[in-house]
Amino acid sequence: MKLLIVTVVEQFEKEILRLFKKANIESFSESNIDGYKNATSMVRTASWFPSEKGGVKSSLFFSFTEEEKIDTLFGLIKEFNANLETNNPIKAVVVPIEKSI
Repeated sequence: MKLLIVTVVEQFEKEILRLFKKANIESFSESNIDGYKNATSMVRTASWFPSEKGGVKSSLFFSFTEEEKIDTLFGLIKEFNANLETNNPIKAVVVPIEKSI
């Protein structure tokens, strides 16, 4: 079992859910996050009353799942990202689990 972590911009939330389903990853959690690409946007939002909205609305998904399903999902994500017209690809990482209860 491994920990899969995926981040997507809000625009691709439905797509990653579709890809999870195709990879048979049925158990996962989601959290809304703000995504940032560089330090200047962080500095801008550090004030008490920022004049501009912070980061890009994004989502973080995570799942404890089997390696075979992760391999399938990575293939689907690579294919999806290869056809993007934006600079916001779906990003995914895998973390091994040393212990679990």
